[in-house]
Amino acid sequence: MFPEAHGELDAATPFQLLIAVILSAQATDKGVNKATPALFAKYPDSQSLASADVSDVENLIKTIGLYRSKAKNIVRTAEMIETEFGGEIPRDKDLLQTLPGVGRKTANVVLGDAFGIPGIAVDTHVERVSKRLQLVKQSATVTEVEEKLMKVVPEKDWVVTHHRLIFFGRYHCTARAPKCVACPVLPYCHFGEKTVLK
Repeated sequence: MFPEAHGELDAATPFQLLIAVILSAQATDKGVNKATPALFAKYPDSQSLASADVSDVENLIKTIGLYRSKAKNIVRTAEMIETEFGGEIPRDKDLLQTLPGVGRKTANVVLGDAFGIPGIAVDTHVERVSKRLQLVKQSATVTEVEEKLMKVVPEKDWVVTHHRLIFFGRYHCTARAPKCVACPVLPYCHFGEKTVLK
């Protein structure tokens, strides 16, 4: 359904993508994309953001939820990139996760989209779709979802599968009003079958 699925955060560099993904936690990509142009115009790289005043960064991203803690995280992330990684974003999942505000999902998105390093990032859409299609138990953690998808999807398709599942969950198998009646995977979806029968 979504062969051209891709990341929807606006970023011109791997560093900007990292910052945008950190900002996207518990926020929409649209909301992040409204805030980042001014942020990236003033602080386009890790060197400039590392020397930024946190209150100025807060002011630039205040339309995003949790903006105070996110401002501290992105400034500290920029500082660490400069001081501990020589101005380069680490291309290793474990090292990326040492940066403030970076967890598995963010690390996988950045590695996949910025550097082409395979990974499956599990966000709310990927988790919901995986559970509705009973690829995992309803009680599965995001790590268990990631591990299961990595087992059933060929590694070469991990990044594109992540984006396709996001698009499917964001635009078709939505949380509140899934389009089950017109769904091509309805025969494989216990959730959808129950919904349609109602």
